[in-house]
Amino acid sequence: MPKTTKSGQAKKSELPSTLKKSDAKAQRTFAKAHDSAADEYGEGERAHRVAYSALKHSYEKVGDHWEPKDEKGPSDKRAESGGPNPKGESAEGVNANASKKHLLDVARRLDISGRSTMSKDELVSAIKKANRRESARKR
Repeated sequence: MPKTTKSGQAKKSELPSTLKKSDAKAQRTFAKAHDSAADEYGEGERAHRVAYSALKHSYEKVGDHWEPKDEKGPSDKRAESGGPNPKGESAEGVNANASKKHLLDVARRLDISGRSTMSKDELVSAIKKANRRESARKR
């Protein structure tokens, strides 16, 4: 099912819940990438993966919504490898390539305890966990 209207706007009823709470550009990015991938590969998981990949290039997941990244680019090792058989683990929308300072700021906003003593990898894991918890709580 198309995620955009004829005018190019995202159909909110067709978007994942985390995108419904995000800005219009994030919604359009996901919807247009999804529709293009669905035309190319057919409706299904692959179209969703392509759409999320496009979204993660410019946005990061913070809690139950997506926010623009300071710098565009791949968000984790899996996104860097690309292709049909990517290598590495997904950071689930967390910008794992961001600075530790940025990750600490996100962790502070999500009220993650013990964040000041965590390594960068531990911060990414804690933010992923907090994002999943927040998204589930808001559904």
